[in-house]
Amino acid sequence: MRFGNVDFVNKEGVAWITLDDPDRFNARSPEIRQGLRESLAQVEADDSIRVAVLTGRGDKAFCAGGDISRFSFEAHAARKFSKETLALTHSLEACSKPVIAAVNGLALGGGFELAMACDFVIASDRAQFGLPEIRLGLMPGFAVVRLHEIVGRSRAKELAMLGEPISADEALRLGVVLRVVPHAQLLEEAGAFAQKLAAKPRTAISMIKGIFNRGLGGDELQLAMEAMPVLFVTEDAREGITAFREKRKPQFKT
Repeated sequence: MRFGNVDFVNKEGVAWITLDDPDRFNARSPEIRQGLRESLAQVEADDSIRVAVLTGRGDKAFCAGGDISRFSFEAHAARKFSKETLALTHSLEACSKPVIAAVNGLALGGGFELAMACDFVIASDRAQFGLPEIRLGLMPGFAVVRLHEIVGRSRAKELAMLGEPISADEALRLGVVLRVVPHAQLLEEAGAFAQKLAAKPRTAISMIKGIFNRGLGGDELQLAMEAMPVLFVTEDAREGITAFREKRKPQFKT
């Protein structure tokens, strides 16, 4: 089954959701966002599905973040994009069934945030995590309200303000990742963990997730939704995004 640019397979009660646009590093294009929305709706609607695994096609990227080639500087478009992307990421947290991120490569920006929103992250030893939005004059909207709960306030600020990537091993040390496995074993390990979860009582698992995630998606997420569009229309964002497209170093003025 295919939704947008996402492949969806229900195998023995485990939904395998694969972001499938490797030529664009599985960036969060409209087609990827559509496919992910429809996939999560299918996970919720199908009672035979007990667990979901989210991964990316190819050996290079889980998801390299937003599709910068299609960013708009128009205020209304920026507001719509921000609300849509944050709501989509939050839907992973809100899903009543456990979701495992099998991170097979780069997880940058919105890709890092997708992994963060899952219940568990299993990473290839080739994986990297980072929040490069600052290099575009932007901020990581979901990470600024979630990451400090995982890695602590100072480390979260460092990752968001410097935009430097970290290795899978460092992500494991910080608690972002549950375990790191050899690249060739990633899907096997994720599948085995998913089957362990699938064998547990459905209602109890759902309640445990719901209690751990209580309060998520409140005022702080709404604040991020309102703040992100403001940055899209600044001179720095225009310069940062233009410089990225032109493959040069940005010259920020403010």
